[in-house]
Amino acid sequence: MVEWLTSAGQTPYPAALAHMEARVNAMLAGTAGEQVWLIEHPPMYTKGTSARSKDLVKPDMFEVFESRRGGEYTYHGPGQRVAYAMLDLNKRGRDVRAYVGKLEAWVIDTLAQFSIEAGRREGRVGVWVDRPDRAPLPDGRIAEDKIAAIGVRIRRWVAFHGISINLAPDLSHYSGIVPCGISDYGVTSLADLGINASMTDLDSALQRSFDKIFTR
Repeated sequence: MVEWLTSAGQTPYPAALAHMEARVNAMLAGTAGEQVWLIEHPPMYTKGTSARSKDLVKPDMFEVFESRRGGEYTYHGPGQRVAYAMLDLNKRGRDVRAYVGKLEAWVIDTLAQFSIEAGRREGRVGVWVDRPDRAPLPDGRIAEDKIAAIGVRIRRWVAFHGISINLAPDLSHYSGIVPCGISDYGVTSLADLGINASMTDLDSALQRSFDKIFTR
């Protein structure tokens, strides 16, 4: 059984890292089981192992934290649901690509419960939505926005970090970075797409989809 934990308020990033480190070490020691932790962070940027300094456009906008997860710069803040998934790939399959694919499927299935058609994009991380309501890209393609980010770290085949989904964050906070190193596209949220949902609604959808993707 996977333990689900939801924290109220805003959890500082160092506290989140400490929690994940302790939980992963306990899992490796055989004294704790898997956990999905749902939290919100105060406004901040995190720097992944592939981040480029030029993508930190406004270094003084918010505090920047080293995350040691894969990926580049990303934003976390109020109105965004972060789901830290501490899962044992020794039991679920030692395949990083397949695991990331399941995280993407988890997000896609969750958003489908709100009638949002989201998907993967070749060569780009995260989960995306088409924006036919906006002007097309210069090459004629339909405009697209990113609605969810994915970043993982794996220690001895125990995975941690996870996903973030934009429910109703202040999207202007993304202006301080090039999100995930991709400059040609925007970011969006459920609220930006006209979906009136609460964090509780999103959490319930996340748990239903997790059971579908990871358990059944």
